[in-house]
Amino acid sequence: MSTLTLNNGVVMPALGFGVFQTPPAETKEAVASALATRYRLIDTAAAYANERGVGDAIRESGLTRDQVFIETKIWISDYGYDQTLHAFDKSARKLGVDQIDLLLLHQALPGEFDKTLGAYRALEQLHKDGKVRAIGVSNFMPAHLNALLAETDVVPAVNQIEVHPFFTQPDV
Repeated sequence: MSTLTLNNGVVMPALGFGVFQTPPAETKEAVASALATRYRLIDTAAAYANERGVGDAIRESGLTRDQVFIETKIWISDYGYDQTLHAFDKSARKLGVDQIDLLLLHQALPGEFDKTLGAYRALEQLHKDGKVRAIGVSNFMPAHLNALLAETDVVPAVNQIEVHPFFTQPDV
């Protein structure tokens, strides 16, 4: 399996299985099938409402925790420093893990960027405390990244963006 090395040295699989729009009742079986076919990166998010199914499938897979790379995202309603720390606890509990491999902010909140900054600072603290191995963002435009970089200490390891033939986003 091909891997990528993030800016902090964490190695992650280059190809992952995402559960966006996977109904919670079907998530466990879908992730179990993905793991059985050798996917080792599972991408979920609090907003998908299926983290529990992801965690159940991983626990029941027979794989050790270090064999599966878990990525999840904090939703905008949980932005702000304390709210994000609480959201991490909820996600970790649902996933059934003590440490998340990659934790992202789901998108920028430009109209209340102070909440985005507070959320990212919470991610920095979670990383410093060893509760997450790498931190990053999702769906951030260049202006959002520049604003974030000007106010924070840790460069995001990832900016996960949607790209496909009908939505190429060349500037991002």
